[in-house]
Amino acid sequence: MAPEITRGKHMLLTTFRKSGVGVPTPVWTVPVSDGRVGMWTAAGTGKHKRLTNDPHVTIQACTARGKTKPGAPALAGTAQIVQTGPLFDEVQRKIHAKYGRLIPVVKRISRLQGRFKRDQKFGDTVVLITVDETGEEN
Repeated sequence: MAPEITRGKHMLLTTFRKSGVGVPTPVWTVPVSDGRVGMWTAAGTGKHKRLTNDPHVTIQACTARGKTKPGAPALAGTAQIVQTGPLFDEVQRKIHAKYGRLIPVVKRISRLQGRFKRDQKFGDTVVLITVDETGEEN
């Protein structure tokens, strides 16, 4: 069963630069049938590049603006980048079902703010997060 964090609309995904500095980003979240936590991004984004270099992440329940929810634990995990296959399709379906009406709005806002470039394809990369056995971050 996927962690409770997938019941909310957003989670704070922290990825890590080569220097070890964490970069927190609020993202959408869905449960995956194999018990992992799913989210999407676009190839070429900062988080995609950071995940390619270091799959270690932390996740925590948050608001749409990235403010962590009181008492929400930070969970350590390992991310896997997926761009095809049945789990990719599952996460895509679940995100469209959960956030459908918001997708074009967020896409447009991201483009206007310069966070999403013309050559990037919105949501073309799925990230599957396995929460570490210990659960909370040390």
